[in-house]
Amino acid sequence: MNGFKDKVVLVTGAGKGVGRAVAEAFAMQGASVAANDISPINVEAVTAGINAAGGRAKAYVHDIAKKVAAQVLINEISDEYGRIDILVNCANVEPHGPLLDMDEWDLHRVFEVNSIGTFLMVQSVGRVMRAQGSGSIINVVKLPVESERAAYAASRIAVAGLTQLAAAELLAHKVHVHTVTVGLPQFDNVGQGYPDAVTAVLDLCGAKFAGENGKIININPLMGANHGK
Repeated sequence: MNGFKDKVVLVTGAGKGVGRAVAEAFAMQGASVAANDISPINVEAVTAGINAAGGRAKAYVHDIAKKVAAQVLINEISDEYGRIDILVNCANVEPHGPLLDMDEWDLHRVFEVNSIGTFLMVQSVGRVMRAQGSGSIINVVKLPVESERAAYAASRIAVAGLTQLAAAELLAHKVHVHTVTVGLPQFDNVGQGYPDAVTAVLDLCGAKFAGENGKIININPLMGANHGK
């Protein structure tokens, strides 16, 4: 399949879960995949598997929650490929404990990765896409079903708001911003029916949603469970 042949796709959080599944799916569709994760072990295993299967992928180990590291990541990809056509934000971390037991470090890290890191990637890659005159950005947001994840939920729900406002701001530059949520039906503005998050991500970057912006697709958590966190 070559639905995304000649496209350069940056996937954050590509070392496991839905990030890994997204990276592998785009590679199967002919894209060149820039796979980012903070853990070299996981992401290098993903890219090795993609390349062994005949795809094209390269690992980039950077902490996207830090502005300098995020910019280094984007510069390296731009130097390697000359452009970034699609960004899929999957990077996320969960707190180590429930609301009443969380320490400040844990709270800050959750928001730095899940909210600020996503914002930094939308901002920095958005600038690249503005310069090249096109691009698609997909934010993947999963709401955990566990009751001890209040901080995680707050940090991820913020991304739904970011998507809608960023979509409006970047539309003039032909940059389209969408979100795929898991377990957040109240934000859905497209309609249910997708079997998993990966299928929804691919659709949002394809011809079906060409010209549309700010779409939010919600996946039933039970349907999307096979693609991890």
